[in-house]
Amino acid sequence: MSELILHHYDASPFAEKARLMLGFKQLSWRSVEIPRIMPKPDLTALTGGYRKTPVLQVGADIYCDTALIARRLEAEKATPSLFPEGQEFVAASFAQWADAVVFQHAVTLVFQPESIAVRMGKLPPAAQQAFVADRAALFAGGSASRLPAAQAKLQWPVLMARLQQQLAREEGDFLCGEPSIADFAMAHPLWFLKGTHVTAPLVDDYPEVAAWLGRVLGFGHGAHSPLSSEEAIAIAREAQPAPLPDEDFSQALGFQVGQQVSVAATDYGVDPVQGELLCVSAEAIILRRQDERAGTLHVHFPRLGFALSAV
Repeated sequence: MSELILHHYDASPFAEKARLMLGFKQLSWRSVEIPRIMPKPDLTALTGGYRKTPVLQVGADIYCDTALIARRLEAEKATPSLFPEGQEFVAASFAQWADAVVFQHAVTLVFQPESIAVRMGKLPPAAQQAFVADRAALFAGGSASRLPAAQAKLQWPVLMARLQQQLAREEGDFLCGEPSIADFAMAHPLWFLKGTHVTAPLVDDYPEVAAWLGRVLGFGHGAHSPLSSEEAIAIAREAQPAPLPDEDFSQALGFQVGQQVSVAATDYGVDPVQGELLCVSAEAIILRRQDERAGTLHVHFPRLGFALSAV
């Protein structure tokens, strides 16, 4: 069986979500450190241009977006489940909301001048400017808009008060009683805020929330070891993609298997990836790509939050 390879960097909130899910499932994995900003040539060889972090690689199969990474980890090891029986819709839908709305608030609050000065204070001015320019490009062209700071400050206490109340009344230590993807999606924006003393009080001022966050972070990251990006590309080149799902909804959506298509996120990081359409399953879009370095790849995207179009 192919190893799980996570392409990520330490400070990425969504990478932390993926690392915590790996820890929760007690899975072993290989860690490929990627650049924080574009260009990312070795990652692009695998994804075809998808630029968000993280990406999961399993042999010659590449999984984009943590919502789909969660389902691949579920297939890898069924228990403990990220989607507890009877809570599948609630957990997945809450996670989708937290990944969008709560994360949007956290980004605005983290990128306030007083906070970003602490986070980036040790970087040279040129590096700071490059990071800001990269993030501006990341959030250009999609449906996600930057929440005004005044609005984020007005609304954040409402979100935290609701979470505090839920945790105080929940039967169990987690949002659905038992741990689920809902916890990891809610945790990573708060982990992001905890990164400096400027924004940490936005979490720590809510004792039930802080205690719950400690429980989620307590799952850790699982057993992992470093891998170079060149080694990851070699693994992809030498592997065969996994068999495709039996179900396919391509024709029902007006597409033909084998046609050239483009897939892009709709919120931010909307850089398109082109390839040959192989399958549209219940949850995923799967493309085949050829890369001169990585060989034949199957790149997987979620159906939710991504656009599929003919080339």
